[in-house]
Amino acid sequence: QVQLVESGGGLVQAGGSLRLSCVASGSTFSINAFAWYRQAPGKLREWVAGISSGSTTYADSVKGRFTISRDNAKNTVYLQMNSLKPEDTAVYYCNFLNALGSYWGQGTQVTVSS
Repeated sequence: QVQLVESGGGLVQAGGSLRLSCVASGSTFSINAFAWYRQAPGKLREWVAGISSGSTTYADSVKGRFTISRDNAKNTVYLQMNSLKPEDTAVYYCNFLNALGSYWGQGTQVTVSS
């Protein structure tokens, strides 16, 4: 089993920045991948960004504004969010994928005011 703990959400004005963190513990093997998803009220959960060994990918809606990174020594993934917009308001979820399965964090609320 893998446990994920997210932090870093909050309330920010449009144009501001936040950095989300997600720490994985438990059966975390070296071959794995992290991703961030988000879910706004009344909408489906959507993929935001992903990172595996040496490669990152982004949804078009956040490309150029968000940066995903990881610290393998700490089993931690980050999501640096800049130039935030009100439409970025959502609960952000960390996802961890390895040979044992796919795991989700509890989510952290990000609210961007206009």
